[in-house]
Amino acid sequence: MREQMTKLGLGAVAVVLAACMPVQAPLTDADRAAIDQLRETYRQAVVANDAAAIAALYTADGVEMAPNMTIAQGSAAIEERNSIPMAVTQFMLHPAETAGTGDLAYERGTFMFTGTPEGMPVPIDDTGKYMVVLRKQADGSWKFAAAIWNSDLPMPMPMPMPEM
Repeated sequence: MREQMTKLGLGAVAVVLAACMPVQAPLTDADRAAIDQLRETYRQAVVANDAAAIAALYTADGVEMAPNMTIAQGSAAIEERNSIPMAVTQFMLHPAETAGTGDLAYERGTFMFTGTPEGMPVPIDDTGKYMVVLRKQADGSWKFAAAIWNSDLPMPMPMPMPEM
């Protein structure tokens, strides 16, 4: 009997605590429009090869996890990471899902990219997928808190070692 009373008491405490938790509202139409604008601004900054503009779209402690590279954290590191001179001719983002509550959201989707890094004779054509975590700012805008992406292309095969 005492065990049942303890379980009942703990259950009542859990119900009271859950009732006290703030309810987070789902993303509003304005939130979705702001996230759409952030995505388009990012796309334009990539096409313009504007590393400072890209970094400005992240939170101050934002994290960028590019394939085959170490993590870039913070505005300066993200700007440096994106400072590769490149002629970008195409960059498209196709969101598949955008969701969130309160001041936190995520988006996953696919991308298509064509660009020629300085000094390379031919462009790089790539397709892949991405996921971003977004945080709503005090002014109602949204910024990237974390971003990760990777290619759909297979890894290049290593060159065979010449026989001696």
